[in-house]
Amino acid sequence: MAKAVIIGIPDEAGLWLADLDAGTVKPLNPTGELATASSLRKAGGIFVKGVDLAVAVSSAQVALSGHVDG
Repeated sequence: MAKAVIIGIPDEAGLWLADLDAGTVKPLNPTGELATASSLRKAGGIFVKGVDLAVAVSSAQVALSGHVDG
């Protein structure tokens, strides 16, 4: 099972590394193949691997209340 997730959000230039064990989220400077995937993302591409649910919400409050806003 994955213990970390790399996150990229539209209109957010950088990538983020969420460490699930540590409970932290930190900026990530991509290198290698991840840098290639990030450049495709900047051009409008979407890259998904090993994630079976991902939802962007407007705030943590929305997610904690069980809502998925559109």
